[in-house]
Amino acid sequence: MNTATDSLLTDVLGNRHAPAPDARIVCLVPSITELLCDLGLAGQLVGRTGFCIHPRDVVAAIPKVGGTKAVNIEKIRKLAPTHVVVNIDENEKPTVEKLAEFVPHIVVTHPNAPRDNLHLARLMGGIFGAEDAAARWCADFEAEYAALQALPKAPARTVLYCIWQDPWMTVSKDTYIASMLAELGWRVPDLGADRYPRFAWSQERVDGLDAVLLSTEPYRFTETHADALEKQLGIPVFLVDGEMMSWYGSRALAGLRYLRTVRDMVEGTG
Repeated sequence: MNTATDSLLTDVLGNRHAPAPDARIVCLVPSITELLCDLGLAGQLVGRTGFCIHPRDVVAAIPKVGGTKAVNIEKIRKLAPTHVVVNIDENEKPTVEKLAEFVPHIVVTHPNAPRDNLHLARLMGGIFGAEDAAARWCADFEAEYAALQALPKAPARTVLYCIWQDPWMTVSKDTYIASMLAELGWRVPDLGADRYPRFAWSQERVDGLDAVLLSTEPYRFTETHADALEKQLGIPVFLVDGEMMSWYGSRALAGLRYLRTVRDMVEGTG
């Protein structure tokens, strides 16, 4: 294996994977299940989580193996996969360690910024025999990214991106979501070392914010939540599509386009 190919087939933990075009794949990451399907690999998927819902008509025929956290180990064992695709944020380490006891290959992912999608697509395509489809996907991504970068620069903003309430939770600057916002020149406030910190509303918290973004997932925020919070805080609050903002893989293409919509909402030009 040459150096370039070796790099393409290395996952986030440095594990090197050989090409396996006949692999039996269980994917425990919803956004990557969608990517595998879009790369033409649905026929090799033998298991998915209940949260792997896209593309709906394709995944309906793929057996469910629990959730991203509540994984049914015995169901996976019976499916006899050669590869399980996991993610550092989505899946718990003890679960992955149990799977490694009987699954020959665990592919670990952790995209942390939009351009990490390029390696993700090449990794999936390279391991599972879809190099050409991955190359086409990467070309489409580069085009969308270039279009985003070509937009006139908007003013720098500080926005609080909320993913949960009771307790309220947000994202730290080292998350994929924060990196998406950074493509617009926006920053999220530093609330400590946790990747998804809890917080309480206060005047001090509100001061310095240009806007609050309420995500439609994992908590199902609605326009009603946004309207009520805006009245409470006295600053602009917007509802945003959580899949577009946080799903890497296939949805990242639409996500880059969606960033323009979010910018226009906040800037008042949409």
